[in-house]
Amino acid sequence: MIRIACLIVMMMAGMLRAEVDARPDARVAARDAAQRLDAAARQMDKATTAKDRVKALSETVHAYEDGLDAMRDGLRRATVQEQRISRELKAREIEISRLLGVLQSIGAAPAPATLLHPDGPVGTARAGMVLADIMPGVNSEAASLRAQFEEVTTLRLLQKSATETLQKGLVGAQEARTALSQAVADRTDLPRRFTADPVRTAILIASTETLEGFASGLSQITDAEGGAPLPDISHRQGTLPLPVQGQVLRRAGEADAAGIQRPGIVMATRPQALVTTPTAATIRYRGPLLDYGNVMILEPQTGLLLVLAGLDVVYGHAGEVLPAGAPVGLMAGDPALSGEILQETPAGMGIGSGNRRSETLYIEIRQDNTPVDPELWFETDKDD
Repeated sequence: MIRIACLIVMMMAGMLRAEVDARPDARVAARDAAQRLDAAARQMDKATTAKDRVKALSETVHAYEDGLDAMRDGLRRATVQEQRISRELKAREIEISRLLGVLQSIGAAPAPATLLHPDGPVGTARAGMVLADIMPGVNSEAASLRAQFEEVTTLRLLQKSATETLQKGLVGAQEARTALSQAVADRTDLPRRFTADPVRTAILIASTETLEGFASGLSQITDAEGGAPLPDISHRQGTLPLPVQGQVLRRAGEADAAGIQRPGIVMATRPQALVTTPTAATIRYRGPLLDYGNVMILEPQTGLLLVLAGLDVVYGHAGEVLPAGAPVGLMAGDPALSGEILQETPAGMGIGSGNRRSETLYIEIRQDNTPVDPELWFETDKDD
């Protein structure tokens, strides 16, 4: 019996500890995410009375997006961690049951029987030394098992709490987007560089078959252009922030599923993600165009155009000058889908992808009417 216990302890020794040491602390991640969502909620309260409500609410939406991403990540890690521990314990049911049997038999045997050995006093002494050697290991592994069972319980409670926090965060984010849309609609203090001619714009759209043709004709459809000249931002190449939170799905020149190559990049974003201008710029055009959906064309400097295509909602009017970080629109999609990471699994509460980026934003930069790689201007992980 003692030899069996030795074998079991040796077989399990280190494995449980390695598993515990390798696990990321999902509880810390979830707690940090909850704090960020709570901060976003407080920021929302302040934004409603801020002097520059558009700026304050834009920052609030971004704060919610950051917090929700962090909460999804923490919830995903907690669920993966719980499922991994459960699978580990299930895979070791035989070893665990044998270890428990050994412990029960040792504990149930009368003290004199435990001390006696068929080989006499020498055998008894040897058995006692072996028992003394393995008991710390047996106790250690028993403690590790108990800790794992307790952690499974803790992680399941954490998942429930994180799910509730995530749902509240989704509601808060949607309220912030609604308030932002209203604040943009009420805004009247933006300077204007020109007044667009709707008739000439409509004619240009009707006669245009490509984005390139439309962009080249933009300079011909404005009246009374004035104001200060646009500043040169060439020194900021490679440092501009991306206009939306997301991941680069396709780089410039990479073919899509249909084999079509475009000179811009495609960003994968979450539903209803906020799109902002990376630098101060004039709105040259906003509205539907060809098969690109809603398009926003910004002019950060003379001869440089930033094209954002695929938005659901666009803000502002042609001719307005936007400050850096100003909202220009929202992506499409059902905001409820951005919380769609939970699903029922045999183990209980589980996760789906946890990283649902179902919308795409096309970003193109044209310099002197020639497309250039947007990653020359934006900070991206191009080496990844």
